[in-house]
Formats: sequence, structure tokens, C-alpha cells
Amino acid sequence: MTNIGILESLMSPVRAVAMALMMACAGAGFASQALAADDNPYGLIDAKVISVGTMGDAKPYAFTQADGTFTGFDIEFFRNVAGRLGFKPEQVIFTGQEFSALMPSVANQRFDVAVAAIGTTEARKKTVDFSDGYLAGYLSVLTADKAITSADGLKGKRLGVVQGTLQEIYAAKNFNSTDLVKFPDNNSAVAALNNGSVDAHFLDYEAAKQYGERYPELKIAVNIPSFDAPAGFVVRKGNDKFRDALNTALHAAMQDGTWKTLYEKWFPGSPMPDEYLPKK
Repeated sequence: MTNIGILESLMSPVRAVAMALMMACAGAGFASQALAADDNPYGLIDAKVISVGTMGDAKPYAFTQADGTFTGFDIEFFRNVAGRLGFKPEQVIFTGQEFSALMPSVANQRFDVAVAAIGTTEARKKTVDFSDGYLAGYLSVLTADKAITSADGLKGKRLGVVQGTLQEIYAAKNFNSTDLVKFPDNNSAVAALNNGSVDAHFLDYEAAKQYGERYPELKIAVNIPSFDAPAGFVVRKGNDKFRDALNTALHAAMQDGTWKTLYEKWFPGSPMPDEYLPKK
């Protein structure tokens, strides 16, 4: 055997060991990737918690209590939905933000989901995805001006809207003769309404009812049905596994009566859409 032949024969076991190590490493790599996918099936920022963007002043949907904790219909409903996915209450972390920042924050992966009675629209679906709808309601005009009794009475008036909401979209399209004034949240808009900086504020019915109870001089002057853009949970575009899991859980919560119980708690006396009630 030549020297080259002897060398090759000596190297063969070494090569075999090296190849075995390489295959083992490759196999471990694939296994770790599979394990990672199994450990984080919903593609969350942190597999162990759900990071939720919400609002602190959108009562009764989402708001902070005196101790700083979040509550409201949307908060309690989402906690129940998350529980059906195996997450304990302490694994669902809520953070308050201005409404206009919620959807961009989900798109940019600051939050896994946004929960704040966020209406589903085609324009919004260009940048984020939505779960199935779980809430529908009315848009309302809140004012102390007794001359405003209909949408026509808003002509020439200064109307407050929260930036990025359905109310802003609707008002920009339908109240052409009204001067729209944009605010970051309802509290600042109602403060402006109370000090006379605006003549009226356009918000959802339930929130308007709450502010009317807090400030008796403010009345709901106009109610506009809004069932074409139901609220949904906002998730990152393309995160279909998380969205599908949320859909399955929220429909289960509707079917077993959980949704109905929470709705009656937070919206006493308000009509309930049949599509959200248990099917017989």
C-alpha cells in the first residue's frame, strides 16, 4: 500500500467519527428548532406570557382601577379566552397605551395582542390581523349643548374625536361641515368638552353613558348604530396559529354563556346581538 493509501486508511475512522458528530449536531439543531416551535406554538414575544396592549380610560371596556390593575368587559373576556389556551391570570400582562399606538405596537411586536374594543375595518386589516368579532355597539355624541339634537346640529361645531378610532373615521366621512378636534384619549376630550374647548365629543355609547353619569350636565344627543365593524382582538399579521386559537376560545366562551354573563355585568340593560349568544 502506498503512503497515500496508508494515510487514507488511517483517516477513514476519523472521518467517520467527524461525520457522525456533524450528523448528531445537525439532528440536535433540527430537534431544538422543533422543540422551540412546540414551546411557543402561538409565536408570542415570550412563550410563557401574553403581552397585551390596552387602554386605561375606556370604561367599561378597558380601564385601570384605583390600585392600577386593569378591568372591564374586554379585559375580563380576554382573560377568560387566554385561560382556555392554558395561560394563568398572572401570565396575561396588560399595558396601557394611547389608542392610536395600539395597532402599530402589535405590528411592531411590542405586544402580542391589542384588546380595547377595537373595531375591525378593511383599512386596519392592511397592517394587522383580527380575531372574529366579539362586540358591537353604537357611536354616540356627548354634549352639554341643548341645540345639538341630531347629526345636523353638529354643522359648524367643534367635535372631539379620539385619534385612530372608528368615531374619527366615521366623523371624517359623514360630518363634513363639522370641525374635528383630535385627542389621544377620551379623558382629555371630555375635559375639553367640560371647559368649552369643544362643543361635543364623539365616542362609543357605553363610554358616553359612563361620562354622562359622572358629569350630569353632559347628555347623549345622538346614537348611531355600528354593527358593520365589530370589535376583535388585534394580532400580528400572519400569526394565524394565535388568531385561530383565540377564535376557537372566544367562540367557546360565547357558547357556554361566559360572554353573556360578562356582557350583562358590564352593560346592564343594553341589547345583546343574537350571534354572540349560545346556540341551541
